[in-house]
Amino acid sequence: MRLVVVESPAKAKTINKYLGAGYKVVASYGHIRDLLSKDGSVRPDEDFSMVWDVNAVGAKHLKNIADQLKGCDELLLATDPDREGEAISWHIKELLNEKKSLKVPFKRIVFHEITKGAIKEAITHPRDIDVSMVDAYLARRALDYLVGFTVSPILWRKLPGSKSAGRVQSVALRIVVDREFEIEAFEKKEYWSLEAKFEAKNKKIFDARLTHVKGEKLEKFSIVDGEKANSLRESLLNNQFSVSSVEKKVVKRNPAPAFITSTLQQEASRKLGFGAKKTMKLAQNLYEGVDIDGETTALITYMRTDSVNLSKDAIEKIRELILQKYGKDFLPESPRFYKTKVKNAQEAHEAVRPVDSSIIPDSLKGKISTDLFRLYDLIWKRAVASQMSSAEFDQVQVDISDDGKNVFRANGNTLKFEGFIKVYLEGKDDRQEEEEDEEGTLPPLEKEDRTPLNKLDALQHFTTPPPRFSEASLVKKLEELGIGRPSTYATILQVLQDRGYAKLVNKFFVPEIRGRLVTTFLTNFFQKYLEYGFTADLEQSLDDISNGSRSKSDILKNFWKEFSENVEQTKGIKISDVIDKLNDVLGTFLFQTEDGVSRTCPDCKVGELSLKIGRFGSFIGCSRYPECGYVRKLDSSPLTEGDTAMVQSSEYPRFLGTDPSDGSEIVMKKGPYGLYIQKDKKSTTPETVTEAPAKKSKKKAKTPVEKPIRASIPSFINPESIGLDRALSLLQFPKVLGQHENEEVKIGIGKYGPYVLFQGKYVSAPKNETFFSITLPEAIKLIQNKQQKTKLPPA
Repeated sequence: MRLVVVESPAKAKTINKYLGAGYKVVASYGHIRDLLSKDGSVRPDEDFSMVWDVNAVGAKHLKNIADQLKGCDELLLATDPDREGEAISWHIKELLNEKKSLKVPFKRIVFHEITKGAIKEAITHPRDIDVSMVDAYLARRALDYLVGFTVSPILWRKLPGSKSAGRVQSVALRIVVDREFEIEAFEKKEYWSLEAKFEAKNKKIFDARLTHVKGEKLEKFSIVDGEKANSLRESLLNNQFSVSSVEKKVVKRNPAPAFITSTLQQEASRKLGFGAKKTMKLAQNLYEGVDIDGETTALITYMRTDSVNLSKDAIEKIRELILQKYGKDFLPESPRFYKTKVKNAQEAHEAVRPVDSSIIPDSLKGKISTDLFRLYDLIWKRAVASQMSSAEFDQVQVDISDDGKNVFRANGNTLKFEGFIKVYLEGKDDRQEEEEDEEGTLPPLEKEDRTPLNKLDALQHFTTPPPRFSEASLVKKLEELGIGRPSTYATILQVLQDRGYAKLVNKFFVPEIRGRLVTTFLTNFFQKYLEYGFTADLEQSLDDISNGSRSKSDILKNFWKEFSENVEQTKGIKISDVIDKLNDVLGTFLFQTEDGVSRTCPDCKVGELSLKIGRFGSFIGCSRYPECGYVRKLDSSPLTEGDTAMVQSSEYPRFLGTDPSDGSEIVMKKGPYGLYIQKDKKSTTPETVTEAPAKKSKKKAKTPVEKPIRASIPSFINPESIGLDRALSLLQFPKVLGQHENEEVKIGIGKYGPYVLFQGKYVSAPKNETFFSITLPEAIKLIQNKQQKTKLPPA
């Protein structure tokens, strides 16, 4: 009897069905132990030894494996075919040895698809646990732990309110924050183009753009104002145009390779709207097996890979399907082979593909969930298309010119042969690339054909800032930079959101205030460790360990030597030093006003605004505190182009100043019904008066309590604009403006807004700033208008 250990119960169920008698298959449920989550679990002084912890759940699964192993002749460790899988097998072996439960031979087996043939093949070719792969895993865990458990406490001390730092997550956050800085610093530039509509011989209208003026090529910013554009337009309107050149060529477009993890996440985001986490969860289900007509069937190969290779057998089956389903024209003469563009890629695995390409997606409709179907459909089409013929386009470029060497250019792109496009076309992140693909057909045009000008427009354009990162484009960027690994992308994106460092707004990452502060702190005090190149080089070092060309110990020692020295240097940094640096680097963001960047306190006009960091968050405050109590929160809502003013909200209660008439404090407070102004009178100590003893009474005399003077803040006033003067004016309401017909005319602010009160009747007043300067004649006019409408007796 042989015991086979895999990672998930679903996988165990499928494999058990294929192996039958003579085998028992159990699940480890992923990792059964991890580093103890406390300081000191990685010990640099002891050659980076590690302290592992088996929790209650892990202990339960380990016990089950040990119990099942009793009576078996051999242990086959069949966890996933990557570093994590290799590490899980190593942990199981180590723990069984520690418990003296491993009394039989053990072997490691690896397969990339859950099929009977692949599993039988793996069993006939067992191997030992790959020590180099395990060392690479251990080095990664040590590095992540050392960075996290060393830098995070520094963050907590120097930047209260921060959550944590991570070796890869912090670099990913920097990418998001740097892009936001680019957007905020972007200054749009104006430029103009001339777009024409010409008429061909067959009377068809086609579009063209002006590219040359008097023989000189136009660059993007050759025409930068409307006056020049319209002048040029006028000079061309009456010219005679004809075709001066026609260039035709057949352009081939080749299919993209089958998916790797990152491209699967990118395309699932673009085409299906799936987040990276959801994509990987669905892919895991498709890999481990789904129920189809009562049978558990694995539909795709292993989904964590950076290899674009397909097995020889898989290519042959896909080519057979193409020939049968689409015909010989869609099948290239020889198979297609691809080379990965991913930095530091490991080519040992296969690309993500259907286990059996003959399982056509349409045959699964209604048999599996909609999301599983859509993802399988995407994977199947991409893999099949990768082995199909190239698509062919007839590309035409036509120049239209006059006698003065003014040239308009028209481009046409006509699909001549579908090829792989019949099955699948890769999505785009760049709108410009999409526009190029969308170029239409042109009517038949030959050299010297007369092309009358039908219409000519001068069009204004503005440059646009770089776009924020979507999940797809951020994964693509991480991949290009060589940061992270296929198994980590989804986790990285999720951690950024879970820690409150960034959020998805309309499917694009926007850094939160906390994310900006953490990134600015780390880039200024741990600059090297947030450099893209350094992180990518460290990934390469881990790959070197994995392939046996470098030792784990050397890489960890080299890293720790410099890193610990950097950490030591930060110990002398004061929080005030951190705040000064943040004020300096983030000044444009923190202190932006309608008139530009200003750190002058808007209340006292003397103090300087500064970032304040507290246990419950960060805010902006005045340097003259407590003499000046101005504070406001930081806003993390996304900034739009041309609008860098921040929406501000106050900390309550907020001290506004003192009433010059009696020294009372004027405070803005927040109650259950909204914001209001309150006048807090200064407490006074009454004089002591000696009186004759009074007769004792059982009832205790009540001390009269004077209610504070309050005034609600009307909805038409921005609370942030309220200073001491405006607060005092609000506290005066209701007030008497004067008399009319021997009756008082009052104004005030009630439940329904500003009003005028006359003869016990309320009249609505303007709900804007003009209310504060309303005069008696204006109030009387409002009363008279109301009387006319309601036919009241004349005033």
